[in-house]
Amino acid sequence: MTASRYVAFLRGINVGGVNLKMADVAAAFTAAGFTSVKTILATGNVLLTSPDSAANVRTKTEVALRNAFEYDAWVLVYTAAQVAAISAAYPFDRDVEGHHSYVTFVSDAEVLDELAALTDNAHRGDGVLYWQVARGDTLDSPISKAMAKKRYKSSTTTRNLRTVEKVLASVDSAK
Repeated sequence: MTASRYVAFLRGINVGGVNLKMADVAAAFTAAGFTSVKTILATGNVLLTSPDSAANVRTKTEVALRNAFEYDAWVLVYTAAQVAAISAAYPFDRDVEGHHSYVTFVSDAEVLDELAALTDNAHRGDGVLYWQVARGDTLDSPISKAMAKKRYKSSTTTRNLRTVEKVLASVDSAK
């Protein structure tokens, strides 16, 4: 079976009390059988290679994190090609003065529909919600407030568009 390059986005680490060293995360993923493991930034972005499906990679990474760090880990997993397509499809101006550009990765279609209905500054994509918000207003935005609720934690994680681009640059540099 051919191995695929995946991006694992960890939800809720290094914010709100779950503090993990990325070297330790990489070691846990390597111990779980993944290869070419590389972390990007300290916000829970991990490149890895596996012959498994994205769904199986998600399950294995969540188990690895729960076992190694004893916290309720949630991970969203995409192929590197999917992440590139998601970034390329960003529907707003990528750099708007005084605003943040975000991509919320969502594994549950019903949750995606709910989040997309919360604001006019959002656009529903293929398994993602694209949105922009004025700097300083992120935590008070309807989307951020909703995602703080328990219902959304296991199926969503948000990254600044610049972070997504850094992840993709790391994929490209690893070729």
